[in-house]
Amino acid sequence: MNILIVGNILDDVYLNLDSRTENFETDRHGVKWLDLSFNASEHHYYNRNSSLGGAAVTLEVLQKLGLTATISGSELNFTTETTDPNQNTYIHRYILINDDAVSYFVPSQFQVTQFTPPAESADYLYIDRSATLNRETTAKINSYLDSSPNTQLILYVQNLNNPYLNSLLSRANLVFCENYTDLQASPTFPSSPLKSCDPNLILDISESHLTCENITEKISIHRIHMLTHLSAYSIASATILGSFILGKSIEDSLELARLNVEHAKLDTTLTLAELENLTQQPNSRDNLELIATNLVLRPKGILAADESGGSIHKKFEQLQIPDTYENRRDYRNIFFTTPELEKYVNGVILYDETARQTADNGQTFTDYLTAKRIIPGIKTDQGLEKFSDSTPVNYPENNPAHPEETWTKGLDNLDSRLQEYYKMGLRFAKWRAAFEIRLGENGEIITPTDTAIDINCQILADYAKKCQDNNIVPIVEPEVVYDGNYSVDQNSEITGKICDCLFQKLSANKVNLHACILKINMILAGKQSEYQSTPEEVGANTAETLKNHVPSELAGVVFLSGGQTPKQATDNLAAIIKNGPFPWPVTFSFARALQDPALFAWQGDNQNNEKARQAFADRLIAITKVL
Repeated sequence: MNILIVGNILDDVYLNLDSRTENFETDRHGVKWLDLSFNASEHHYYNRNSSLGGAAVTLEVLQKLGLTATISGSELNFTTETTDPNQNTYIHRYILINDDAVSYFVPSQFQVTQFTPPAESADYLYIDRSATLNRETTAKINSYLDSSPNTQLILYVQNLNNPYLNSLLSRANLVFCENYTDLQASPTFPSSPLKSCDPNLILDISESHLTCENITEKISIHRIHMLTHLSAYSIASATILGSFILGKSIEDSLELARLNVEHAKLDTTLTLAELENLTQQPNSRDNLELIATNLVLRPKGILAADESGGSIHKKFEQLQIPDTYENRRDYRNIFFTTPELEKYVNGVILYDETARQTADNGQTFTDYLTAKRIIPGIKTDQGLEKFSDSTPVNYPENNPAHPEETWTKGLDNLDSRLQEYYKMGLRFAKWRAAFEIRLGENGEIITPTDTAIDINCQILADYAKKCQDNNIVPIVEPEVVYDGNYSVDQNSEITGKICDCLFQKLSANKVNLHACILKINMILAGKQSEYQSTPEEVGANTAETLKNHVPSELAGVVFLSGGQTPKQATDNLAAIIKNGPFPWPVTFSFARALQDPALFAWQGDNQNNEKARQAFADRLIAITKVL
């Protein structure tokens, strides 16, 4: 098989600038732009890396897959810049990186792609995404195809406004595009069905998905080692093309493309043997146990930024901050864009709305966190329902739940939501069940009832099983609410009872505990109790309770702050750690104990963003120091 590539060669020069900001201007959206009048002699680079892009990436991928591929324009010297008319145009592209902002610099005039017919007929002619076609070049390509009827045309459509596309589209055997809907609406889209390797086959390569008919597979475009989204597109399309030529199915080709994008480095892609080896590894679709292990690595924890609409409304109302879509985005953006966040957190739990919002640089928060090596997760429960209003199952009339007790909604449509979340790049989930300890006149425990515990633990187990079936790590959160006048011993009794029931249900559901995390309350007296627990008491009681009621094979335990002050939660966590070692990793998954100082510093005014980020960073440093 001989593949001829038509496209341009890009010399990508990556410049990682220092962290000074005086040479950058910030627009009204908070995006930094480089002042081109800056004095380069006074600006320093952490490093300078150079790598080839464009058609050269496509060439490398195809050759790594074991295929014979060349670039139109005879021999190319990749070490010497050239504008020889018999060769493809060689373009410098500078990629400047400063903090989280990335700027691309390329020549203002598009370089027209050169095409030289090969001496020997090609089996496939691939018009790369880097190609910029004019009338003359397109005519040469069509003339060559006329003289080589056995050559199959593969076309990557990027610029829908190119008037020369129609003649190529109408004879293409396979079309890659970045937006199939726009392609269909384009006047250049042919009226007759496209010929293809598979009838009417068109592959849509968008920023977040590879799709083919009813098949959708997530790839991460903003990838590791400074790999640009432009290179990721080339890697994906070339891998799919090569896989098709090798006779792979659509599903296998998409999987190999995803793996190649996610494992490629700045200067190299994977060989066919390396890709196939990855597909053979257990749980190759993001190993659940590995993700769970990485989520509880110390000295880091998990940031819970998943307040529901009602919860965040109360927070904002307290400070008279308007509860708008923009303010909610700006608020979460403060935490995610805090410098060096990845030094303190392994993962972030998002709310559904937040997972669909974007950071200042235009990336979705999911992709933004992933690029910082932070695992994004999602809150999946849909709130609490009182047993007095409805019940999820029938239970014996002689053993009812208390009317004021609650169960957690959201199982009905969970499978479809988890599938969507996985495609969005989310790799773990959280589900909360709430239990309130209510006491009778004589101090006896009235709630939680056995029925409420049983039903909520069954729901948690069903949720956990659905997560793992959909390649997502579950965090199960049975929370004894830090409210009421119960004692530390009563908290220990109820928490132990809940854990016993929960792990029995998880076992019955065949949930893999090595890929499951428990998010749990600390064992302390209720907020209204006359006697408040000291950190030493919290540490000893929490350690004893969990060691007696949590199986050793669990991936890890993370503690919620549950209404405690930031200092109280930090001191109590430190005391728990001192009562180790534990049979599983132990760390934090705090919300208010991390976020409240930043919220009060921000006050809904983006002029206070840096002050808020600093308050948040101070809490992160204080908490991780105790681990």
